[in-house]
Amino acid sequence: MTTMESLIGLVNRIQRACTALGDYGGGDTTFSSLWEALPSVAVVGGQSSGKSSVLESIVGRDFLPRGSGIVTRRPLVLQLHKTEEGTEEYAEFLHLPNMKFSDFAVVRKEIQDETDRVTGKSKQISPVPIHLSIYSPNVVNLTLIDLPGLTKVAVEGQPESIVQDIEMMVRSYVEKPNCIILAISPANQDIATSDAIKLAREVDAPGERTFGVLTKLDLMDKGTNALDVLEGRSYRLQHPWVGIVNRSQADINKNVDMIIARHKEREYFATSPDYSHLANKMGSEYLAKLLSKHLEAVIRARIPSITSMINKTIEELESEMDHLGRPIAADAGAQLYLILELLRAFDRVFKEHLDGGRPGGDRIYGVFDNQLPAALRKLPFDRHLSMQNVRKVVSEADGYQPHLIAPEQGYRRLIESSLNYFRGPAEASVDAVHFVLKELVRKSIGETQELRRFPTLQMELAAAANHALERFRDDSKKTVVRLVDMESSYLTVEFFRRLPQEVEKAASGPGGPVSPNVDRYTDGHFRRIGSNVSSYVGMVSETLRNTIPKAIVYCQVKEAKQSLLHHFYMQIGKKEGKELAQLLDEDPSLMERRVQCAKRLELYKSARDEIDSVSWAR
Repeated sequence: MTTMESLIGLVNRIQRACTALGDYGGGDTTFSSLWEALPSVAVVGGQSSGKSSVLESIVGRDFLPRGSGIVTRRPLVLQLHKTEEGTEEYAEFLHLPNMKFSDFAVVRKEIQDETDRVTGKSKQISPVPIHLSIYSPNVVNLTLIDLPGLTKVAVEGQPESIVQDIEMMVRSYVEKPNCIILAISPANQDIATSDAIKLAREVDAPGERTFGVLTKLDLMDKGTNALDVLEGRSYRLQHPWVGIVNRSQADINKNVDMIIARHKEREYFATSPDYSHLANKMGSEYLAKLLSKHLEAVIRARIPSITSMINKTIEELESEMDHLGRPIAADAGAQLYLILELLRAFDRVFKEHLDGGRPGGDRIYGVFDNQLPAALRKLPFDRHLSMQNVRKVVSEADGYQPHLIAPEQGYRRLIESSLNYFRGPAEASVDAVHFVLKELVRKSIGETQELRRFPTLQMELAAAANHALERFRDDSKKTVVRLVDMESSYLTVEFFRRLPQEVEKAASGPGGPVSPNVDRYTDGHFRRIGSNVSSYVGMVSETLRNTIPKAIVYCQVKEAKQSLLHHFYMQIGKKEGKELAQLLDEDPSLMERRVQCAKRLELYKSARDEIDSVSWAR
């Protein structure tokens, strides 16, 4: 096989591999892929312009549906693969993998049936392409795309929009810079009215991508010819026009062999008084070779950009593979090691949140600096230590005997009942920190990239972490409540020692001592008691404002940093191979993504290697 055949054959193989993976362009599909970076040939023409006959002449086989009106109702991506001489011809459809068709009448029927599966029996069209590969020693390596024929009016059974729909579909192919346009025009019509030439001129004004094909030369009126067009005087293109003589309807009806038809075509041009001087540049065989040669030149010119695109795509795919993770080993030891590594990765992220490497840990400080002080300030001490309530508590504490100097029992009851109010803010602070830690666990699981592929392990990890946090919360609540109870269980002795001195001062007026029989049940007396208790409660409040955060950090935050997963680690170590495999049960959609990514990566690497080998062989 020549270098040219190798290069074009390579492009065909790559395009077919891309197609098998779903990476193909055309219609309303918008894949940015290797398929679209490679050149192909789109066959464009009006209805009954002879498109099907040209394709069959190039292939050398009858395989396309025929009839009146719109016959081609879906794009047909036709990939021709040249095989060794003497090998059997066969065809394969992408939608029927591993099935080879050697009977091309069956190929024609399958194209029709597959079209009807999508469009129904109506005359509707669809942009979803049919992919067909033909392997034959009688073809050149080419990718041809047969598109629905351009039309000017809708016929019965078709929507009014079909004219625009077909044009938009055809444009979606021919507007691509890598598309070579094979514009088919019948010779027995004025070239100025050619739908194919009109569209080609709009999308390829310089004519660099357009090849003009003139069909039905043998059907022109006697005394006329198409030399003005074929020799470029009527409408000049960058590439030479090629004339084609298709089989007549009688030949088609008689199933005249395509090899015989090609021979008759060559004979027509060789013996024609009008075209004999162009005979070596006319006919379907010459057209196929011309397209193949041009395709080879285009591919060569674009090898650097194609290689660059492939390398960039390989980098992206390898990055995605790293993101998706590599396949899991079947060995239990390797699975245990992987799980432990995943847990350590989560633990690192969680600690980064607490230590400030990631946001979220600062919310715990917000509990201590804002929420707890605000809750302490809102405690109802003004109401609890009002003169009326102090009188009531002290009087009830004295019972039937009035207190002599200081109402000790009254003080104790007032202080103890006041300090009980601290339980609420203390427990609320514990709950608030617990909520923050739970949120950080949830965020850390979501931010641990390595864990994303294992939803079962994520759930087990979240359950274990939250269970540990609940234990830490319970311990923390017990501790902070103890701190409050400790304050109410033992009152500062110095505080009581000052009380008699304060009473004596109160009993002395500005002019010296007054009567020792001071009424100890006046409003001022109870107001002093309330003030004294308030002072003591304020002192305790300042103490608790410092000790409660310390207790919470010690019991919850520090424990979360040091032993959040200790129990889970012990559970994991006891699991058998089957249980470990269940923890590493991946999301099926993610597994499918990895398989497809691996296939694409293999395809692109293989394509790069083959392109490099062919490039070096030039």
